[in-house]
Amino acid sequence: MKDPAGNSFLFLGPELGEKLDALNELRSALPAGTEETSFYAGETPLQEIVSILRNGSLFSERRLFLIKNADLVKKKDEAELLASSVKNLDSGAVLVLVSDETRLDKRIEDVVPKENKRIFWELFENKKSEWVANFFRRSLCRIDEGGIRAILEMIENNTDALGRECSRLILFLGKDKTITAEDVEHCLAHTREESAFTLFAAIARGNFLLSLEIFRSLAASKQSAPAITAVLAWCFRKLRDYHALGGNTSDFELKKIGITTSRARSDYAEASKRWPRGADSALALIGEYEYLLRSSGTAWEEILMDKLIFRLCLPS
Repeated sequence: MKDPAGNSFLFLGPELGEKLDALNELRSALPAGTEETSFYAGETPLQEIVSILRNGSLFSERRLFLIKNADLVKKKDEAELLASSVKNLDSGAVLVLVSDETRLDKRIEDVVPKENKRIFWELFENKKSEWVANFFRRSLCRIDEGGIRAILEMIENNTDALGRECSRLILFLGKDKTITAEDVEHCLAHTREESAFTLFAAIARGNFLLSLEIFRSLAASKQSAPAITAVLAWCFRKLRDYHALGGNTSDFELKKIGITTSRARSDYAEASKRWPRGADSALALIGEYEYLLRSSGTAWEEILMDKLIFRLCLPS
């Protein structure tokens, strides 16, 4: 008899582009008409996720479930509940647990078959420049070394973000010139999409008005407040790792905790000045507002997020 957990997968690690490729490969292997549902741990209550996993569908015999930010499932009772659901997956269900982290709660990891676990690591330093150069070469565009360095400093270190922004550069700058660092900085500064990571960067510098502007942009693009606070909490946990280095912020030590780009190094250096005693107070504040967001309904999201951002921007 086939093990129900054989239809469960772990897609972990910070390399988003390869992770998306793997998800698309999995999707293409499923029958036509497969019903797909995505959840964000920390946004949808786990009990609700599990209830939907266990109930059949009226519309499709085959279902694909994605649980993103799965590293947020940490409480013992929730981890055991999810692990039990993985072990007892419906025969028509496929479950993928997705996280930018490289580990989940051991209770969850232990029930997923080893052959279904994949960690997608960031590109090595000596491969990133090569990746960008090859992208422009395949697109019949020219870019100098300064332009490549600027791209790698300004864009998140994953091939999905790199590919998206390189495509944007080509669209705006055309194929008739050699792209330089000045072109990259000018173009990306004016066209770069905002994210919860750029919100963290603005908060780290205490720029309240810019932080509000970024949040309004995220809200307009239908990003939910719980999803944004989940990323902010992830950033502050990373800040806690940064503080744990005890001032030894060499490139080697920073890479060990996942801080690889010049932009990220700058963001965390600024954040460490604003929270010199550590990130616990900021994490406690985010936790407080996550509870208020869950218990108050969507009508209060904007007001609560404004208050959270204001309090995070206050001097520590």
